[in-house]
Amino acid sequence: MKTRPFKQVDVFTDTPYLGNPLAVVLDGTGLSDEEMQHFAHWTNLSETAFLLPPSAEAAAAGADYQVRIFTTAYEMPFAGHPTLGSCHAWLEYGGAPKHPELIVQQCKVGLVRIRRSATQLAFAAPALTRSQPEPEAVARLAAALGLRREQVLAAQHLTNGPRHFGLLLSSADAVLQLEPDLAALRLWMIDAGISGVGMAAVAGASTGSGLIKRSNREARAFGFATPAAVDVAPSAQAQVEVRFFANDVMVNEDPVTGSFNAGLAQWLIAEGLAPSSYIAAQGTCLGRAGRVHIEQDASGQVWVGGESVTCIDGSVTL
Repeated sequence: MKTRPFKQVDVFTDTPYLGNPLAVVLDGTGLSDEEMQHFAHWTNLSETAFLLPPSAEAAAAGADYQVRIFTTAYEMPFAGHPTLGSCHAWLEYGGAPKHPELIVQQCKVGLVRIRRSATQLAFAAPALTRSQPEPEAVARLAAALGLRREQVLAAQHLTNGPRHFGLLLSSADAVLQLEPDLAALRLWMIDAGISGVGMAAVAGASTGSGLIKRSNREARAFGFATPAAVDVAPSAQAQVEVRFFANDVMVNEDPVTGSFNAGLAQWLIAEGLAPSSYIAAQGTCLGRAGRVHIEQDASGQVWVGGESVTCIDGSVTL
């Protein structure tokens, strides 16, 4: 064991303890997979990140550092809040990117670009594979979540490293008030090979809008009824309300989920279900105030951003 620099960072917030915490071991060299996993299990956070030098191949392609991301139970190929939190910690610790406004992170999913502005970091959403699920799978999931048929407007498989499942619901109240059967939900995720299920509602829509017309067409495809009205009143300063439940025995609901928000944004924007730029709120039901900033640039690339703050700064014996 040796003393290693360590930070605990709160991500997707500018106020400590209102976002999603991340443990960052700033020097993971020499640690085995088993040692990383054991420490991640011990922190009992949704994710723990270990920073390493990039591989020679990745460095030649422009990578500034490498990150390995572990939940309490397994390694993730990519995750959003560890991407931004690790980059924040690396820069704060003195990391010097090859490009002053663009950091390149190596992780299991490949190279991820991260933009830097005065107050925020934003990562380029990785390539997304999505598909329409079977109506029977959606119906079983809705039952596990305690949702009525008319509350589900659309659903998609969303894979951008982790395999997520997304539901578009009829209102922010539907998102915030649902009380899932966690055992049934986890069983559904295990059976489907899904790492997490997220729900979202888009604000400012009405039954006459293009957004809801489109979602209603998708709803009919799943056998769900079209709602008579859509009443969305999400958290202040946000246009989308999000919740996410992970397939993890120690972390049920995630406070803020960058990877899911990335896939969700790519799906909703591509289908005309959300504007090309918006702010998503997540963590409301957990007493958090996470804010995820989504922007699609002129090339079509979706960027997922937010602020981060360091809450613990020191060292760890590992």
